[in-house]
Amino acid sequence: MPLQRRIPKFGFKNNNKVYFKGVNLDALETLATKIKAADISVQVLIDNGIVGKHDKVKILGRGELKAKVNVSAHAFSETATKAITTVGGTTTTI
Repeated sequence: MPLQRRIPKFGFKNNNKVYFKGVNLDALETLATKIKAADISVQVLIDNGIVGKHDKVKILGRGELKAKVNVSAHAFSETATKAITTVGGTTTTI
């Protein structure tokens, strides 16, 4: 059996793509009520075990946010930005 038929094929991994860890608004709501903080940063998410130390964080728009929080993350979806600003909070991209 030739070598190219003995070894299985594997896919392609793009080294230039940036992979984000998604955090939804409902997770931010539970975190805001749990720690009672007005500012949520990446370090707060790491300390509470929501994301890893080396993860890039993207805030996604699933769920409902009732608390006024100032969020700083690596990226935001459009629906998450709209939901945070309608409550009165701010979004800061790192």
